Amino acid sequence: MKHTSRPTAAEKRKYVLRTAEDREILAKCKALEALRLSRSDKLTVKLIKSQLIREWRNPLIKKLNQIARKYK
Repeated sequence: MKHTSRPTAAEKRKYVLRTAEDREILAKCKALEALRLSRSDKLTVKLIKSQLIREWRNPLIKKLNQIARKYK
């Protein structure tokens, strides 16, 4: 799995990519997204990628709200 792709301009604006580890996480997520993943693996990659967003709490709150509504 290749994970050396450079972040696009849009990704640089959307994500916090201060460290080499941040860029590695993004590259690996992008490489995995190009594969045929199981539903749970897709959700895991999406969650991991959301941790690079400047306002990383918002996607977590949104998902928690969706789960809570399902069980009301």
